[in-house]
Amino acid sequence: MEKIKLTALSSKGGCGCKIGPADLLQVIRSLPPSVPNPDLLVGLETSDDAGVYRLNDELAIVQTVDFFTPIVDDPYSFGQIAAANAISDIYAMGGTPLTVLNIVAFPISALDKQILADILRGAADKVKEAGATLVGGHSIDDKEPKFGLAVTGIIHPSKIRTNAGAKPGDALLLTKPIGVGILTTSIKKDQLTEDEIAKVTSVMAALNKTAAETMSGYEVHACTDVTGFGLLGHAMEMAKGSGVGLRIVKENVPLLPRVRELAEQGFVPGGTKNNFAHVQGSVTFPDTMDQVDRWILCDAVTSGGLLISVSAEQSEALLQSLRSAGVEASKIGEAVREHPGRIEVL
Repeated sequence: MEKIKLTALSSKGGCGCKIGPADLLQVIRSLPPSVPNPDLLVGLETSDDAGVYRLNDELAIVQTVDFFTPIVDDPYSFGQIAAANAISDIYAMGGTPLTVLNIVAFPISALDKQILADILRGAADKVKEAGATLVGGHSIDDKEPKFGLAVTGIIHPSKIRTNAGAKPGDALLLTKPIGVGILTTSIKKDQLTEDEIAKVTSVMAALNKTAAETMSGYEVHACTDVTGFGLLGHAMEMAKGSGVGLRIVKENVPLLPRVRELAEQGFVPGGTKNNFAHVQGSVTFPDTMDQVDRWILCDAVTSGGLLISVSAEQSEALLQSLRSAGVEASKIGEAVREHPGRIEVL
């Protein structure tokens, strides 16, 4: 099979970015309000990771969908990352993934069919690892490859973890390092070594299953996964949805190798800059923090970790449990009563 640079086929530069948060909110707000349904337990109101619909007093379904253009060149790895990214929303809500549908756009007459087969194989292996079942999908012929999943999970209605339950005094834990958008943009520009590509790929392809299962035994008040809107974007949604302020200590936020160096060289994706523009009115940065560090905290992530708001009394125990389970977790801040709906970066 001829080696194809998949990221070069993406008009977005391979960062996997979502439509900018400001643009997306403007569109959603222009739509007529939906008919209220008491069984819709989580909808659009708090910009949560997935929707939750109650079937009965003991069972609810969790639904989400995500897809994007290639962010790595290896087709199998792309499939794994896309699957892990989509399934992550179920884990963030505290649910168990049950079934998935593939979403495929592919230039079938222009690229080797084996490339598509490898993408699907990578996704299938990750779905199997999650314990979910592939039940079908849909494909279209498109000049730009895109791939993702629609995922359905299950959860008990009383055990839903939303992004809107953080309480003052909670500790904030993050389960994966950030900087993915900067590194995947650098891949397209041939700035990373094979070892560096392998590192960022392994981070993106890792399921949040272990982190979700580990936190289930602790007093977690809110959770979200850090993806396209970046750490500060998703943290801002948590702050606003919960009605609390957040403090984030920049030095405690874990970064992938060379993120600062590559950002200084200009490899900052447009999605990251859009994220910064969206959150800057709700974030107080130190006067001494330069623009590069501000962009890094807003970096557009693909298949990032979980941002967990857990009671302060249990935070250290959860942190150690996560690390013992092999999760690269860090305590990055806290929820506070001051400045509700805003973030203070220290």
